[in-house]
Amino acid sequence: VVYGHSGDQVHRGYLSRPVATAVTSGLIVIHEWWGLNEDIHAMTEQLAALGYTALAVDLYDGKSATEIRPAYELSTNLSTNEEQGLANLQQAYDYLETEMQATKIGVIGWCLGGKWSLKTALMLPKEIDATVIYYGSLTDDKEKLATLDMPIIGFVGTRDRLHKEFIAFDANMRELDKNASIHIYEGARHAFANASGTVYEPVAAEDSWQKTVNFLKAYLD
Repeated sequence: VVYGHSGDQVHRGYLSRPVATAVTSGLIVIHEWWGLNEDIHAMTEQLAALGYTALAVDLYDGKSATEIRPAYELSTNLSTNEEQGLANLQQAYDYLETEMQATKIGVIGWCLGGKWSLKTALMLPKEIDATVIYYGSLTDDKEKLATLDMPIIGFVGTRDRLHKEFIAFDANMRELDKNASIHIYEGARHAFANASGTVYEPVAAEDSWQKTVNFLKAYLD
């Protein structure tokens, strides 16, 4: 689907909707640093099967990667054009709210998508109703974090270089008296939830997914 425009850029994503007609909640789904690929299509369909209108955005504007170097280049380019990325996500939010008539909207992302899941929450701190972060880089800026109103759940493994960021994030959110639940899996590495990857950890993946399902049910249903 075309979910929006930013300047001359047309934003195309992958939309999955449940069969049920009375759907009131939507999810912005954000891809890993590989881009909007079949893995994310599958996750989007799983989320729709839970009863949400799920829109997988494309922050790479049609590009994707299967190897580390091009993925790094794509993610670096996105980081240096943060305003464009945020404009893209704003269009996704507007599409779910206006075109799909979602009354509650959450955001979920993995890896690079986890990082941008938090960025989306910080951009729309009063509008986003629930935020899910799978092993994405986090900010420790307490002034920014203080603006967040929605519940947040996050997942990371102890063998992920980002796990210390999650520990610090957890401490900051507790200090700010925010509704944040951080789960750290012993021995799990980065991208542990990606079943098509080489570091898939079934126990951590299944536990985090069940926690995600319960979280979304609590705050988006």
